[in-house]
Amino acid sequence: MSEIFKRLTVRDYREDDYEKVMLLWEETGLGGRVRGDNAAVLGETLRLGGKLLVGELNDGTIVGTSWMTFDGRRIHLHHVGVLPAYQRQGIGRLLSVESIRFAKEKNVQIKLEVHRENIAAIALYRSLGFHYLGDYDVYIIRDYASVNV
Repeated sequence: MSEIFKRLTVRDYREDDYEKVMLLWEETGLGGRVRGDNAAVLGETLRLGGKLLVGELNDGTIVGTSWMTFDGRRIHLHHVGVLPAYQRQGIGRLLSVESIRFAKEKNVQIKLEVHRENIAAIALYRSLGFHYLGDYDVYIIRDYASVNV
């Protein structure tokens, strides 16, 4: 175990964590306001059965997150990220393990998306039992202003 674990607590997100979480997501390129990840969206996903875990140091610094949304049949794992200064110390693994436990308690599948060039994350997820789903491309509409329907 890394020395960091002596100063780290994994706990549920609180509304007053919002700004720190947004900064972490923006610094790690995971999302944030630009992707529509606002306080109302977070709250709604939690109300619908999801969970947002934060890894917090004893000085109040949030160094990692794992956000899970629930669609009624599976957990979708989003925004598993750790601040760059704290990466490669086991925090991402710990957050991922706790996320798997949450899905297991709900007795539902857990699914995630990871960028194909994020070799470290892919290795982590495979080591935890995730399997490549197949040759799927992922598409999304984030801004309906340019959609003509």
